[in-house]
Amino acid sequence: MSFTLKRLRPQETGLRAALPDLEAAVMEVVWAHLPRAFTVRDVLHHLEATREIAYTTVMTTVDRLAQKGLLSRETSGKAYVYRAATGREAFLDAVARQMAAAAPAMGRASALSFLVELVGDADPEELDRLQRLIDERRRQLGGA
Repeated sequence: MSFTLKRLRPQETGLRAALPDLEAAVMEVVWAHLPRAFTVRDVLHHLEATREIAYTTVMTTVDRLAQKGLLSRETSGKAYVYRAATGREAFLDAVARQMAAAAPAMGRASALSFLVELVGDADPEELDRLQRLIDERRRQLGGA
């Protein structure tokens, strides 16, 4: 995936932490309701259920998401047809990886401590999952 996180809004949750509100809303519609090829009008139909919005606004937003690499685009007659270029989980994984890679070397210990606290506070089973991931990574690197 070619998406590069340009800014993070830590006060927001989910997709809205990495994407502007309308872009996040469009991607949620795409991932939840449009698993195959779709048009701007298809997205508009879903968005109109929860907000008043113009076709041209949706068209501009979908085009922007294609430019960012989150949607692929091909022509079909006189119209563009779009598809999700990546899944929701893969996108969130890429965002998390970019955020972790951006942590300065001297701040990694604090970032790791924060991650362990965050995971442990959210769900104790997640600590076990984190431990399994660490153990698997050690095995991949040839450690015990």
